[in-house]
Amino acid sequence: MPENIKSFLTLLCLIFCLSSISYSWESKIVYYNEQGKLTYISDAESNRIPDFSYAGYQNGEKPIPEVSVVKTLSPVQGDNTASIQNALFEIGLRPKDENGFRGALLLTAGKYEIRGTIKIGADGVVLRGAGDGDDPGTNTILMATGNSPSQRTVVIAGGGGTTKWSAKISGTTTNITSDSVLVGSQTFEVENASPYKVSDNIIIFHPCTEAWLMSIDYGGTFWNISGAEVGVDLPWSEGSLPIVFNRYIKAIQGNTITIDASVFNHLIRELSQCYIYKYSRSGIRTQIGIENLRIDIQTKGGTDENHAWNAIDLFQIEDAWVRNCTMLHFGQSGVRTNTATRITVENCRALDPVSIVDGERRYNFNVYNASQLVLFKNCHATNGRHHYVSNGASRTSGCVFLDCTSSGAYTSSEGHRQWSQGLLYDNHLELDGPRPGLNPRLLGLYNRGHYGTSHGWTLAHSVAWNCNVAAGDLIVQKPPTAQNYAIGCSGKNVTGKKPPAPFDVTEGYIEGTNQTGLSPRSLYEAQLAERLANGVGVEITRPTFLSELPREFELYQNYPNPFNASTKIKFLLKIQAAVELSIFDLQGKELTKLVAEIKNPGLHEIVWDATGFTSGTYFVRMKVGKSIVNKRLILLK
Repeated sequence: MPENIKSFLTLLCLIFCLSSISYSWESKIVYYNEQGKLTYISDAESNRIPDFSYAGYQNGEKPIPEVSVVKTLSPVQGDNTASIQNALFEIGLRPKDENGFRGALLLTAGKYEIRGTIKIGADGVVLRGAGDGDDPGTNTILMATGNSPSQRTVVIAGGGGTTKWSAKISGTTTNITSDSVLVGSQTFEVENASPYKVSDNIIIFHPCTEAWLMSIDYGGTFWNISGAEVGVDLPWSEGSLPIVFNRYIKAIQGNTITIDASVFNHLIRELSQCYIYKYSRSGIRTQIGIENLRIDIQTKGGTDENHAWNAIDLFQIEDAWVRNCTMLHFGQSGVRTNTATRITVENCRALDPVSIVDGERRYNFNVYNASQLVLFKNCHATNGRHHYVSNGASRTSGCVFLDCTSSGAYTSSEGHRQWSQGLLYDNHLELDGPRPGLNPRLLGLYNRGHYGTSHGWTLAHSVAWNCNVAAGDLIVQKPPTAQNYAIGCSGKNVTGKKPPAPFDVTEGYIEGTNQTGLSPRSLYEAQLAERLANGVGVEITRPTFLSELPREFELYQNYPNPFNASTKIKFLLKIQAAVELSIFDLQGKELTKLVAEIKNPGLHEIVWDATGFTSGTYFVRMKVGKSIVNKRLILLK
């Protein structure tokens, strides 16, 4: 065969191979360094993507437990509210076991008419059904009937109050003396740490001062333009929107305090003198679960509003969960949180709300006042207005929506109003939409100006990561003193510009639009995996090798990943080069070298046989000259 034809066929083969590869890429501001640790790049204002991994039950450090059944009920004719409530009260009187649980109430398969509200008000109690499907022969269906009291909640778990963590223990208030506590920080100085000990529950309080309001343009409410309602849509006012964090002390050294999860906003002393106090925890309930239930609300359909309004409220609660539940035909929310911390809502569906399509309605999954470190995972929402929404203003932060799907949305999942912080939409997926004839906005990290009642800047330090809004718009804009991010997202428009953004402000940080293969796939899962492996993230202002990123080679994600026993690692060389390909552990120790030789241009494949290695997370490092790229590998045996 002539040499020129052979070269041509080789090139065609290379092009074919490359076309079948799923290219992998990393963000410039969150990526793995040479030691396999997540690296976060701060901008000129010290904004950086924070660590979201503390969201969820027990900060994600423990699985949701399987609590033993101690009482079983079957449905009765007529109203079942009292029989279920009495059984929960009986379990609430039982002593706690060594894990803090009193036991689970099992509702057998069947249909239970509920004319009132079921309250789970004791620590360590689980309400469990047989399943959340629509067949009462094999599933547990709570059918909420009537409207007394008007627009009630069907199931309430927790203390039931909206205290917003305001109860102080006398004599424990002390000022934070650090000049700056930047977003992502977990350590700060105080005037006097003597009232505190490790494990204390503290509240960090950032007053809403005139100086802080001035620094954020009084909320950016566009109160003085056409369309704003005179006397209603106003600039934010002093004292109206304090920033509050509910945290635990992990370490004390002198007057230096380290907390369990980072802050999600800059605390700048010259703008607001922040302080802490010990929280009394009055009324807080913990270790409560709701599982395997279907809550269906009886309505007349259409725009009927004379029916039960919320399926599940988690109020005044901590370390709790809702899993494998379906909620239908609510007016406001399927699941709503308030004065709630470290909650997981997993494998749940909030479907087909019934109401007019207007404000304070159809918020399928709703983090409301004082909701922090709440994780929604593998959930699905249909036919709502704001399917996954923060309606909790400045006291709400650190909430994650992971691998959630949406269908038939009237408008966007979003931060809805007044400076919520640290929301992560991680692999959010719109299955259809936008609705014909309606605004195509389906995900919003943005300024709402005078919308609602002076909603202004809805979110700060929040991230859309690897999200797909189909043919809709994803709007991301930069608040003063903060940043919002869209990384690896897909849609018709991923932008902060007007139009399609409703208000003309600075565009947020946008990277990799409509580009597949973002690594890590999930920011939350990557951050959690690193933290649980005792990894330490690296924070620098700018990578010294930013101008030296590889241009002459590509390292692709291994396949399969996760893998058992062996996995394939592919890389492309555009020039002949000396290549080193090695496997490292999480501590940065080189475990084995797969390649150490000069390779010709082209596509190369190496098989790593991990026989003899234990399950866990590893990194493959490719070095060509001075350029280095890492990819994470997960071995599961």
